Amino acid sequence: MPVYQYKAVSVRGENIEGTYTAKSKNEVVMMLKENQNYPVSIQESVSKDIRDFQLLSKVKTKDIAVFCRQFYTMLNSGITIIQCLDILRQQVENKKLKKAVGEVYEDVQKGLTFSEALKKHPVVFPQLMTYMVAAGEVSGSLDIVMDRLSTHYEKENKIQNKVKGAMIYPIILSLVSAVTVIFLLTFVMPTFLSMFQSSGVALPLPTRMLLSFSEAIKAYWYVFIIVSLALFYGVKRFVNSEEGRLEFDKFKLSIPLINKLNQKIISARFSRTLSTLLISGIPLLQSLENVANSVGNRYAAEGIMKAMEDIQKGADIATPIKQTGLFPPMLDNMIRIGEESGTLDEILDKTANFYDEEVDFAISKMTTMLEPIMIVFMAIIIGFIVIAMVLPMFDMMQTVQ
Repeated sequence: MPVYQYKAVSVRGENIEGTYTAKSKNEVVMMLKENQNYPVSIQESVSKDIRDFQLLSKVKTKDIAVFCRQFYTMLNSGITIIQCLDILRQQVENKKLKKAVGEVYEDVQKGLTFSEALKKHPVVFPQLMTYMVAAGEVSGSLDIVMDRLSTHYEKENKIQNKVKGAMIYPIILSLVSAVTVIFLLTFVMPTFLSMFQSSGVALPLPTRMLLSFSEAIKAYWYVFIIVSLALFYGVKRFVNSEEGRLEFDKFKLSIPLINKLNQKIISARFSRTLSTLLISGIPLLQSLENVANSVGNRYAAEGIMKAMEDIQKGADIATPIKQTGLFPPMLDNMIRIGEESGTLDEILDKTANFYDEEVDFAISKMTTMLEPIMIVFMAIIIGFIVIAMVLPMFDMMQTVQ
């Protein structure tokens, strides 16, 4: 989605400038009006390709978790918000976050509330965070809110790290396999080529195929690189588009090995985020909208938004959530129990902890299953190459005898 640079006037008559990622200018206008700001000008400031490059330096979940934890610690010690921001802007390591915290510090000094200052940086500070901070300011429990936010983002960072850690082994094994195959085809195979040609023995089909592929790599290696890079860029562009992201996220929920893992990750994020928002006093519909943006899956987000429409019409929460087909049966049953008992926030918190453990188990199980699959796959490829090189040798030996 494009990034828009906007200028607006608040209800206090103050000039506000910032950036916002949205599908269209109308969405930016709606965001400003929801925050009781009046738009003056809205312009698309960053092209798609440049934005993709800038994402390389984006603020990580870990950075937000550390920021919230440090902010809570200082607030709990009696330090004022301005003093907290002044200290944090000097010690934050992430450059993008450091710049944003410095601007928030300046805005708060000018008279804006902490939540209003955070809203001016939607790319850095998640919408979930700004809503909860606003609720904490109204209720006078900002320190408690920052503690909940730090716990929330620490758990989210833990899940992200486990998923990334689980993918390290197959990625390394894939790279090793690719390097091994390229080495065999470009350095080992040519040494046998002259021997095969001088022997006069008819080469079997696997050997002819391998020799042709080896010669093609040596002669047109630059073509393979260009095609690979173009394919990678094309797939990346498609996945980053609205339609592509939706289809890719839908596909992830149908892959046999990882669909259950993705479902549990979405369930954990849904339960934890909704519980955190409800405990902080955010209205249900507003909470669900934030949850949809926090699950990390566009297809699941659309399902949650459809469920929210039914809830807005008067339906209970459990039934529309069940009808999405996105979540395990346990989740809608726990939601129903929470609705009936009036303890939905507590039930969802316990459910999130349960799915956190389920995610741990699912990742371990997936890693255990991937290891032998990758080893067998690598053995088949290298085995085919070895057999293709050995078969002509047997024919040569028989000819000599």
